[in-house]
Amino acid sequence: MNTMERIRWELPRSNRHPAAAGGLMLELEVADGQVCRADPIPGREHRGAEKLFESRDYRSLLALANRHDWLGSFTSELGLAQLLEAFLGIEVPERARWIRTLLAEYTRMAHHLLWLSSTLAELTGPASPQAMGPVRTGHLARRLVLDGIESYSGTRMHPMLVAIGGLRADYPDGWLHEVQRSLPPVLDAAAVLRETYLAEDLGLTGLAPLSRSAAWDYSTSGPVARASGVGFDLRLDRPDECYQALIDAGSLRRVESTAGDAQTRLLVLTEQLAVSADCVRQCTEVLAEFDDGEPVNVDLPRSIRLPEGHGYAETENPGGINGWYLVSRGGTHPYRVKLRTGSYNNAAAMAAALPGTTLEQLPAAVFSFLLLAGDVDK
Repeated sequence: MNTMERIRWELPRSNRHPAAAGGLMLELEVADGQVCRADPIPGREHRGAEKLFESRDYRSLLALANRHDWLGSFTSELGLAQLLEAFLGIEVPERARWIRTLLAEYTRMAHHLLWLSSTLAELTGPASPQAMGPVRTGHLARRLVLDGIESYSGTRMHPMLVAIGGLRADYPDGWLHEVQRSLPPVLDAAAVLRETYLAEDLGLTGLAPLSRSAAWDYSTSGPVARASGVGFDLRLDRPDECYQALIDAGSLRRVESTAGDAQTRLLVLTEQLAVSADCVRQCTEVLAEFDDGEPVNVDLPRSIRLPEGHGYAETENPGGINGWYLVSRGGTHPYRVKLRTGSYNNAAAMAAALPGTTLEQLPAAVFSFLLLAGDVDK
């Protein structure tokens, strides 16, 4: 007779994987070492972000927006800025829109490289020297991407480049060439990591499968949803002018699969990494055609007041869709802000995917859901 026990489980704090930061906890029902039921327990890093937004003026909101999804920080500040621009009826200069698109895809590359490399390192460790080469290849490629972000913004993780109406500053001389030089190593890393995930016996095939219906039921998004056959991608299904141009040029392509297991979720990341590199290359070519000195922002009054009303905007962050719902009563501060994070719904979906997983397999399963505790807890 199986003995059922209820335990609380979390990744070890010593684990260097980004999913381990913040200690997302799972409440499990386990019988003979196998998970029968899993309930994610969010909230251990809850900082009251939505209430903090209500005490900041509109310019200051972007600094808070940048923080919770620390691997997709640029796209987080971008989504909120686009919502504020829609309220104010601001037309962002075309050159600024292309730079924003480049930086959004550059951020996506940095996220995917870290996730793929860190996951491979955790799953293989020193016991598999042949996997350490691909891990280093991924980390070195990401370092080049972060170098490019730092040379523009002065920081590697929280660029704070978005401003209401465009960007805070133009990129420095020679920056586009620096970006272009980083792309071949990224494409090499994407190919090497994909080949390694396919060749290594990592126990990912069939692990923590998420069905298409469950992916819909839990409102998952991003690579997690697309690995389960839910192919929705904001960049492709609701494109702005820049993304439509990338689609027309063949740089932006839909990446999806149907197996829905941990292996497929990580393989989708390798394919998306290559697609983002193609998008960045296309962006640099478009930007090279603009005249130097064309504006990247618009002049705004010192005090920004939104008209009364409410609105919603969303972005395709690296780990899933992040959305912003804002209510204004006409002042310099928002009346209410509600944040929808991709990590929250992806974490909830583990309740459907983890039953049948053994305790030894849990870390690998959790790694494949692209979870950031700060993004779950806000």
